[in-house]
Amino acid sequence: MDFNWITFAFGDVAWLLLAFALGFLSRSVGLPPMVGFLAAGFLLNTQGIAGGDALQKLADLGIILLLFTVGLKLKPRTLVRPHVWAVAGMHMSIIVTVFGLAIYWLAMVGVPFVSGMDMQRSLFVAFALSFSSTVFVVQALEDKGQMKSVHGGIAIGILIMQDLAAVIFLAVSVGKVPSLWAALLFLLIPLRPLLHQVLTRVGHGELLVLFGFLLAMGGAEVFELVGLKAALGALLFGVLIANHPRSQEMAKTMLGFKDLFLLAFFLSVGLSGQLTTQTLIVAAALVPFVFLKSVLFFALLARFKLRARTSLLTTLHLTNYSEFGLIVAALGVANGWLDNDWLIVIAVALSLSFVVAAALDGIADRLYSRYRKFWRRLQSSERLADDMLVDMGGATIAVIGMGRVGTSAYDNMRSLYGETVVGIDTDSAKVRQHQSTGRRVLVGDPSGADFWDRVAETHTIELVMLALPRLETNLSVLDQLGVARFPGRVAATARFADEIETLKQAGATTVFNIYTEAGTGFAHHVVAEMPD
Repeated sequence: MDFNWITFAFGDVAWLLLAFALGFLSRSVGLPPMVGFLAAGFLLNTQGIAGGDALQKLADLGIILLLFTVGLKLKPRTLVRPHVWAVAGMHMSIIVTVFGLAIYWLAMVGVPFVSGMDMQRSLFVAFALSFSSTVFVVQALEDKGQMKSVHGGIAIGILIMQDLAAVIFLAVSVGKVPSLWAALLFLLIPLRPLLHQVLTRVGHGELLVLFGFLLAMGGAEVFELVGLKAALGALLFGVLIANHPRSQEMAKTMLGFKDLFLLAFFLSVGLSGQLTTQTLIVAAALVPFVFLKSVLFFALLARFKLRARTSLLTTLHLTNYSEFGLIVAALGVANGWLDNDWLIVIAVALSLSFVVAAALDGIADRLYSRYRKFWRRLQSSERLADDMLVDMGGATIAVIGMGRVGTSAYDNMRSLYGETVVGIDTDSAKVRQHQSTGRRVLVGDPSGADFWDRVAETHTIELVMLALPRLETNLSVLDQLGVARFPGRVAATARFADEIETLKQAGATTVFNIYTEAGTGFAHHVVAEMPD
């Protein structure tokens, strides 16, 4: 019997086990698993293991899926706001200029490792360092249930603008002249309704996943055939269906596959070169410069009329380097623009910046609350409409979180107590939808101190009903209620039995298990509908 396949399988299991173990360790300490994947690549490299063609192909597929999911998130309505596109553009321009000149000056004075670098290469490295991590920010926002918050939406918008800059650079950097057939790509625009119709009819299972792969890989292949960068094709095909109601469902469905194939990319980076004392020192020296990015972000966001808290939380999320910087650096190495050591340096600096960002994310609210007077002195006297503090307008009952559970609770409480009920949600689009149906719903972030400061000024709320989907977000609101010394009652929802005691200890007066009680409500409904 031929046991070669067993040997091959054992080798695969070994590096998968190492990647899983280190990725799990990273996740356990609040870091993205990619940090563990990079570490796994470095460890495998020390054992003389090198990445092959198969690993590189998987890495390329991961990048294509990453850009496809970026395209799915592109919402022109969000990107056209000045505090998104202008801040992203100005920030990147200033950082590339400042970092590039600094690196070039160090090269001119003969500092080891950078000596001999010309201005073009210095600017290229600065460009790679100018991005912030989409993977880290999305994970941090999802863990806190803040994807639809004002600061979360701004952070995602800025990241998408940065990602677009990277994609455009990747597309034009290869220097390929498109073929005459490229003009036919304009036919994709009238093809969009057909793609939308197919997406509507594929259902929610495996066909949705397969259709996503078909669009991502098909778009990449079409662009390659006409002499354009494959990554740009994946992005464009994502954009074509971005406005479809089910585009976000597809993005979530593709997320796991994208992360799986990106594992190959991060492993390949670690396998591309050995860690040395010099690369570690240079990478560590780059980490403090991430705070220069933060200072500039805060200054620009405050200048564009955002509240100090919104500016600070957005800034802290963006205080890191990016996986897109790694992709850009890998292109530079492949084209001979950079030495391979720079790829290792940026990979290590990226990992270290995540440690800094994770620590800042954990203390973000405390950092604002402790130095609130200082932050407020830096904010503009004017406010954007989406970032104004809310006025509860004499309401006595506040339903926080206007999803399905919150909406049902709002409607029932309003039928019992009239117009004294108000709904609160961080998603401005959802708020506008509720307002169009006659519900009294306001935009606000109850997990922030400013929100309850405003409530305390004209206090009329007697009951707060928490209908938020995540335990962490409910606990954040309860923490702010405790700081504000809220004297009324607080009702909260829980999905699991072990969350009930946690919420009560945090200050909830009563906790409703939505899954257990849903079954009870269903049974009562059936009994009521049964004929006598």
